[in-house]
Amino acid sequence: MNDTDTTGTPAIAAGADAHAAGAAELSVVVPTFNERGNVAELVRRLAAALAGIAWEVIFVDDDSPDGTADAVRELACADTRVRCVQRIGRRGLSSACVEGILASSAQYVAVMDADLQHDERTLPAMLATLRQGGVDIVVGSRYVEGGEADWAGARATMSRLATRLSHIVAPAALKDPMSGYFMLPRTVFMQAVRNTSAIGFKILLDLFASSPRPLVFREIPYRFRNRAAGESKLDSTALWDYLLLLLDKLVGRYVPVRFLSFSIIGAAGVLIHMAVLTAALHGLGLPFDWSQGAATLVAMTANFLLNNLLTYRDRRLKGLRALRGLLWFYAACGIGAAANVGVAGAIFEHHYRWWVAGVAGIAISAVWNYAATANFVWKRK
Repeated sequence: MNDTDTTGTPAIAAGADAHAAGAAELSVVVPTFNERGNVAELVRRLAAALAGIAWEVIFVDDDSPDGTADAVRELACADTRVRCVQRIGRRGLSSACVEGILASSAQYVAVMDADLQHDERTLPAMLATLRQGGVDIVVGSRYVEGGEADWAGARATMSRLATRLSHIVAPAALKDPMSGYFMLPRTVFMQAVRNTSAIGFKILLDLFASSPRPLVFREIPYRFRNRAAGESKLDSTALWDYLLLLLDKLVGRYVPVRFLSFSIIGAAGVLIHMAVLTAALHGLGLPFDWSQGAATLVAMTANFLLNNLLTYRDRRLKGLRALRGLLWFYAACGIGAAANVGVAGAIFEHHYRWWVAGVAGIAISAVWNYAATANFVWKRK
């Protein structure tokens, strides 16, 4: 039999008519970005693995340029268990998972990736565990007995380091806190969701750290497969988001995590400034004023680029908007520098120690720069 119907829509096995009578007991939420080549195969595998269970799958797509959302809608025309949530102007795996779960009404919700690396055949066992009661969340684990992750080299080292760091905010007994494959009752999710940071790509860790009570968990082993199609989304910006998530869980109730990121990058800008100043003054022999001006311009430009890449990743400016944003950034930080000098000078004149005056000036300019650039450079659309 042909794998497509006469309209060209990929055919989904005959379970499509069985969605039938009632609401889904299980919603599988799948965040996507450029996963067009995987979605049909994932739906086919879910249909085979979840036979006899009332289920649905919700793909939350961050406006993939490869047309992932269109591919999901084609599947949804053939199978009412398939749904698409397309987000425009928003990015991020964790926030996509939150929106997908909130868009469902099932008693139980699972989160898994679209890249076919998570073994969908363990979903029935995860569901059976929750049905029995006494467990808040079931985690698909690569690191308990029977689990497997075929990693080596740098990626394995990064995974081990991230796991150790995660135990700052997650139970030490949890073997795979970095897992992106898990299931929990909707009621447990709703208890935690208002406290979640929804930063980056580790929603499981976020849920453990955000729950108002310790979560009772169980880990079920599975073999982590190789990616079938597309490209891995794990990069340096994802690692930065992970560190921000940890910071947000530790001090986010006191200091906004974006401000922390902005301040860390600002501190890096000081190092860049001094390096350029030294090179221009002593390496190129330029006058101090010229060297200082060049160092200031380079440091401000570097700060803008890093903040655009990291702090405001979800509002990243591109093309002409980035150029306009850079000019606004120069203007805002110029005012901040003037405020720094003015405040520090006024405090010093009142006979405070020089370092107190200096710190006060830096604090004023940091708060101003953050507030001004958030509202004028990276303002919400």
